[in-house]
Amino acid sequence: MNSMEFGPDCPIEVKRASMIHRWDELTFLHWSYDPAIVQALLPDGLTVDTYDGRAWVGLVPFMMEVRAGRGPALPWISHFCETNVRTYATAPDGTRGVWFLSLDAARLAAVVTARVTYRLPYYWSSMTLDHREDTISYRCRRRWPGPRGARSDVSMNIGESYSPGELSEFDHWLTAQWRLFSSSRRGLRYALAQHPPWILHRVEPTRIDDELIEAAGLPTPTGDPICHWSPGTEVRIGFPLRLC
Repeated sequence: MNSMEFGPDCPIEVKRASMIHRWDELTFLHWSYDPAIVQALLPDGLTVDTYDGRAWVGLVPFMMEVRAGRGPALPWISHFCETNVRTYATAPDGTRGVWFLSLDAARLAAVVTARVTYRLPYYWSSMTLDHREDTISYRCRRRWPGPRGARSDVSMNIGESYSPGELSEFDHWLTAQWRLFSSSRRGLRYALAQHPPWILHRVEPTRIDDELIEAAGLPTPTGDPICHWSPGTEVRIGFPLRLC
């Protein structure tokens, strides 16, 4: 079955990519929050995006590979674990996308580069990903900058993939995002992210011991998360642009 049938087609095209990413072995864990709590963490100009009246915050650990828009990846520099804490927002022009509350990565060079060029709140962390048969585990401990020592330790049992008809509008709302927002002293910026639709699997958490969400300024999440897993996809990242 064609993977394009598993989700909405990407509505944007990145003709000139600043970077080509591979996002592999992703787990999406989402909890709902009062929109006012999340709105307090957003910069001026962004409005928290909601579904059925609730804001949603995701914890998303995965394996990242980065290469320039042209040329090969350098495995030691460009292949590393990452975990982000994210929510969803709407810009003044009506576009919606991801707002990252934090991003932890296991390569210091990637952290510095992303902080300088994309103004994203990256942190350098010690991280591992262990995938054995149908079990996957992600571990993270923050090194720099603070709050130092924040940890995340999550494990999942991966189940069968969803058929296209089983995926709801809400599943796609949580996972199908085509732009990311950032903020600097000059105002809001955005970058486009072009990728095929996700192939999503059922996944059952066996361990969730996370401090990254609280370190981002949110209350401890309550209730069971909404969970998805994907083997991954390639992503074309556009250059950062000012949001008018």
